[in-house]
Amino acid sequence: MEARSRGNRFFSQSQYKDALESYSSALTKTPKDSRLFTNRALCHIKLGQWSSVIDDCQTAIQIDPAGVKAHFYIGQAYTELGNHERAIEAFETAHKLAKEQRRNFGDDIASALRQAKRKRWQEKEEQRLNQQSDLLHLLNDLLLKHKDELLAESNSLSIEEQERESEVIVKQHDERLKELKRVFEEADASRKSRDVPDYLCGKISFELMEDPVITPSGITYDRKDIEEHLNRVGHFDPITRTKLTSDQLTSNLAMKEVVDAFVTENEWIEDY
Repeated sequence: MEARSRGNRFFSQSQYKDALESYSSALTKTPKDSRLFTNRALCHIKLGQWSSVIDDCQTAIQIDPAGVKAHFYIGQAYTELGNHERAIEAFETAHKLAKEQRRNFGDDIASALRQAKRKRWQEKEEQRLNQQSDLLHLLNDLLLKHKDELLAESNSLSIEEQERESEVIVKQHDERLKELKRVFEEADASRKSRDVPDYLCGKISFELMEDPVITPSGITYDRKDIEEHLNRVGHFDPITRTKLTSDQLTSNLAMKEVVDAFVTENEWIEDY
């Protein structure tokens, strides 16, 4: 049996190591076959061998830059390795190529892209949280130092005056600490609520929609994205693949109202 066919058979039986060996064997005879590299990359994905996924996909892309699967698979590897910027770049390329080639990957690429963007946002939020914590500790230390300096200065006063002054200094210090804690707790509460629901994001750009429109199939897109698809790719719905023209698009006023309300209530969205 041909090595490629053996690889396919092994893969269908979830025998990924055997499939990998078969695809490797096939590559010795056809080393410029990009599909064999993407097949082998998929085996590496199943085995959790992320560096090998990247190596095979990069080779596949060098052979065939328009290979959707290679960009999609390498995006998955970068996601697992925590390189969200590279993952997003790969998924966006895969999605663009899939549109241009009119290939239907369902919601797989779109979902992976949304997850990568969410993970990137969460990573940035974690960095902001760490910076916030460091700042809080610094300010606490400065307040404590200031209190100690004031108490030291009060040592030159009489015992009675020193007791009164110390009481005032400690009270002011406690009030400042309390106010500082309140400010940071409010900032933390605001941070925890930062997330854009999937239903507010366009199914093509995966960004927060600005002008949502609905198709006869009941799917909502951002107007600029779906019109660009219709003009550049073809007159069909990118998800249902049914015939679609721009005059069939209707403003989704209810969704627009929800989006506008979300933006008004979440000023941080400008940085999302």
